[in-house]
Amino acid sequence: MNTANKLTMIRVILIPAFLVVLYIGFTGSRYAAMAIFIAAGLTDIADGYIARRNNQVTDFGKFMDPLADKILVLAAMLWFIEQGTMPAWAVLIVVVREFMVTALRLIALDNGRVIAAAISGKIKTVVTMVCLTAMFLALEQWMVITCIAAITVTTVVSGIEYFVKNKDVFNWKKY
Repeated sequence: MNTANKLTMIRVILIPAFLVVLYIGFTGSRYAAMAIFIAAGLTDIADGYIARRNNQVTDFGKFMDPLADKILVLAAMLWFIEQGTMPAWAVLIVVVREFMVTALRLIALDNGRVIAAAISGKIKTVVTMVCLTAMFLALEQWMVITCIAAITVTTVVSGIEYFVKNKDVFNWKKY
């Protein structure tokens, strides 16, 4: 297993550790969980950089890296829902966007085309990770509301961009 894939696996292992720390609920567990969340996010940055720089892009990495990211983000968001910090409708928007973009990529792949990550998708990922981290620290309601708004807006905008830029993927005569 190459270095990039090892970092992805570390992220996968950090997800249950993140949840366990959150749910044990010891003094400071929220901050410890935030540290694990940040560490997991940093492995995402590192594995992508290493994979591209060292030409270590693999099928395993193409599959597991985005899956690990989605599970990590969803785990944090579901916990925030449970805590009453994040509304379920905002998380639903994120989940629907992920399913729709994945479906678009699968249809494109079926037609022999690969849809690379768009810049708006990368911005969405950074905004989401930064905002979720900030929400662990948020002592003021305005900060939480700002983070939820930023996550929601970047999610919607990036989803729209994927479909607008790739509308030719749909061969409507075929359907």
